[in-house]
Amino acid sequence: MRNTLLLASAPFALLLLGANQPAGLDAAKCGALAAIAPGDAPVSGLKILSANWREAGTVVDTRGGKSPPLPAHCDVTGTYGEHAARFGGPYHTSFHLRLPAQWNLRYFFQGGGGSNGVIGDALGSNGPGNESALERGYAVISQDSGHDNAINNLPSHGGDLVFGHDPQARANYGHTSLKPSYDLGRFLIRAAYGRDPQTKIFWGCSKGGQEGMAFAQRYPDAFDGIVAAAPGFSLPRAALAEAWDVQQFVSVLRATGKSVTLGNLKTAITAEQMTLVTDTVLETCDGDDGSKDGILGAVGQCTTARMLPALKRKICRGGSTGTCLTAPQVAALANIMDGPRDRTGKQLYAPWAWDTGLAEPGWRVWKVGLEQGPPALNVMLGGGSLAAVFTTPPTALAPDPAQILAWQLAFDFNTDAAKIYATNADFQTSAWQDIGMRSPDLTAFHAHGGRLIVPHGVSDPVFSVLDTISWWKEVNQRTKGRAADFARVFPVPGMNHCFGGPATDRFDSLTALENWVVKGEAPAEIKASAGPETPWPGRERPLCAYPSVAMAMPDGKFRCQTRRGR
Repeated sequence: MRNTLLLASAPFALLLLGANQPAGLDAAKCGALAAIAPGDAPVSGLKILSANWREAGTVVDTRGGKSPPLPAHCDVTGTYGEHAARFGGPYHTSFHLRLPAQWNLRYFFQGGGGSNGVIGDALGSNGPGNESALERGYAVISQDSGHDNAINNLPSHGGDLVFGHDPQARANYGHTSLKPSYDLGRFLIRAAYGRDPQTKIFWGCSKGGQEGMAFAQRYPDAFDGIVAAAPGFSLPRAALAEAWDVQQFVSVLRATGKSVTLGNLKTAITAEQMTLVTDTVLETCDGDDGSKDGILGAVGQCTTARMLPALKRKICRGGSTGTCLTAPQVAALANIMDGPRDRTGKQLYAPWAWDTGLAEPGWRVWKVGLEQGPPALNVMLGGGSLAAVFTTPPTALAPDPAQILAWQLAFDFNTDAAKIYATNADFQTSAWQDIGMRSPDLTAFHAHGGRLIVPHGVSDPVFSVLDTISWWKEVNQRTKGRAADFARVFPVPGMNHCFGGPATDRFDSLTALENWVVKGEAPAEIKASAGPETPWPGRERPLCAYPSVAMAMPDGKFRCQTRRGR
């Protein structure tokens, strides 16, 4: 309430734009944003570092290369909330806001990725091939979740993962930086245009998907609609799975007498052998959805119980020629796909779906690394994060790959896994409480009228689509079968993490969400097509809201229909 009153009465907004109607934005009004009094803001210690006008046609650098020519807009950066820290501080939250000259009255919060620590480009990217939110006329904000990888970097404590050693910085990463950044964005929008946005949208994938879930669960009144793609809502548990996977593939090295190094981990199973695995997946399970077409639409029906006998038939025999598998490789794959467990058999994270994207570079780079490319991200990012961010107390490791690998290999799932739920005198909330956003209780979000779309690649190597589906089933149970009224999961067969793989991974989830939020058109399906690097460029296939599946019709087209499992 206090923030709303501040925005409604701010003399700065009235002076610039008048009290009664929105106005276009120009260079003069943009530059004036730098003069906002920090005391009027809904955050502590606001510092506007820049407020620059960008003419139409401006091109900027993004993580994926150069942006397309952008519309005229005001480009604002700043910080707030500086605080001291136990290690690696001081910390603050940095933000980036772009305000278009021609505003569509909508607000877009851009989710982060990985361990965050970067401010983001605030363009509002929302999937391969799609027009950015800024190009669509949104005001867009991004933020670094309360730490800066360049500034908050301590080699003795994980390098840029040092924030995990500070309780407040870890909580900011998990969720507590989100609502203040959201409030600040609305405040600056009001200052620039003289009114609040009519529609508020969040879009993010991976850690960004976790942030979308955090808003839905902890700040349910913030957004009208959320796309939480490949949501890392079980991040600490998924980090357990990363260590588990590393141990399983290292067992393959040890069975062959190879030394345990990151370089040798790349050879634990070759690209050709993984192609054999996916060929076996197709031989065994293609057609479960009613169509033998290289896409496994019946998600979760291709189980280890079905795959293990088929893979055992591919084990190398005496005098074998060509590509085959070893018994240790088959055992490791079965253990990996069934997910980590402790000695009692208790599941520590979800199992994984056998799918067609397991041979892709986007899967291998996480699990074992690429022969002519990076080492395993399960070690480089997963191991360091589990040590520094997802366990209590955090473990101080140097950002040295060999040291991280050794730490993962010594990780004991019978005793150490509980550390993701642990607290102590310094960390009075656990990593799971700070970062895990898997609650099936979306009562307040539903009551607010929120809408949630959750796309997820079935061949995602980082976060299991089966965990997401299990969560949705829990939501559906709580709502007595009404989860689809406000939350829909769209599995993407073949797709790796956020994009890529032999998949129809080109789809516009933002437009689907807009239609649901603004027009009330709930998406039973989302049109999707295959990219140029797939086996079938341009192939079109709808993504179906779980539990429906894309089924071939007599006219050759596909429709989403509910189908009983095996």
